[in-house]
Amino acid sequence: MSQVLSEEPRAVAHVRDLRARIEAALQAAGEAKQPEALYEPVRYVLAGRGKRFRPIMLLLAAEAFGAPPERAMPAALAVEIFHNFTLVHDDIMDGADERRGRAAVHVRWDESTAILCGDYLMALSYGLLAQVQTSQLPRLLGVFHRMIVALCEGQALDKAFETRAEVSVQEYLEMIDRKTGALLQTSLVLGGLVGEADEAHLAMLRDIGTHVGRAFQIQDDLLDLIARDARWGKAIGGDLVTAKKTFLLLRTLERAEGAERAWFERIVREGGLAEAEVPEARARMDRLGVLDEAREAVLRHSNAAAVSLGTLPATHATDTLSWLIEQMQARLH
Repeated sequence: MSQVLSEEPRAVAHVRDLRARIEAALQAAGEAKQPEALYEPVRYVLAGRGKRFRPIMLLLAAEAFGAPPERAMPAALAVEIFHNFTLVHDDIMDGADERRGRAAVHVRWDESTAILCGDYLMALSYGLLAQVQTSQLPRLLGVFHRMIVALCEGQALDKAFETRAEVSVQEYLEMIDRKTGALLQTSLVLGGLVGEADEAHLAMLRDIGTHVGRAFQIQDDLLDLIARDARWGKAIGGDLVTAKKTFLLLRTLERAEGAERAWFERIVREGGLAEAEVPEARARMDRLGVLDEAREAVLRHSNAAAVSLGTLPATHATDTLSWLIEQMQARLH
């Protein structure tokens, strides 16, 4: 325990420094240009209050294999800007009015502007990735392209689940491997490639990304129902109100029987739950053991990621990456 406590301040400072570098570089990427109708929403998106987990993970993975942050920064910006592109378009597809406590782009401006803004951000991400000074550039571009394909597949599955009466937990996990895990996995692998990691270590980085993606999404599903931190920034139980098929709802439907199952089937059949019924839904899920199972799943995947992390070179960057992943899974918002 004393080793963890002594390591934490170093990790905090390391992450803070990398985040500051990323924020400065993002600001530079959105410098004033014309036409203002395009670049104003681009700057708005890049100034959002993101945690920057993905680019920080990429920089740490690169550093673990000897590549300094400045060499890996274009790739880190590429994954963060691409992530923001997906959020802009997701908000249109989901009809979401807010993102990170602010009006979504399609609400503040209009849908056409949001689509164009997202298109530009995607192009910018490719342009930045191409700036990485490495003999591995063709491979970097291939990894990035495959991630985009996987993410589109995941989004398509997520949309298809909305109209399907039956979806298994296993199908859900395979969907989030694409929609959530693919970008986290790619962030780590790109960092490894910039640092010229060998194939065995690249395989470990992919494994870490898969498990972190599952733990991150299940934790997100759980927080939607139990978050107490005001910084969560969303209505508690919003997934149930919109009948979103999450780990919690799908596992509840698999566990529940008789009248209990019928109570939750009604959420899917009627397209959502009244906000006033969210506390009862939470209590029923708790009695079924679903909330505890979700917590156990987060811990299980976090532990699996930690095992693979233990195979990476023993460096301060690796220690910081381990600490950061622990913070991601323990977050309250």
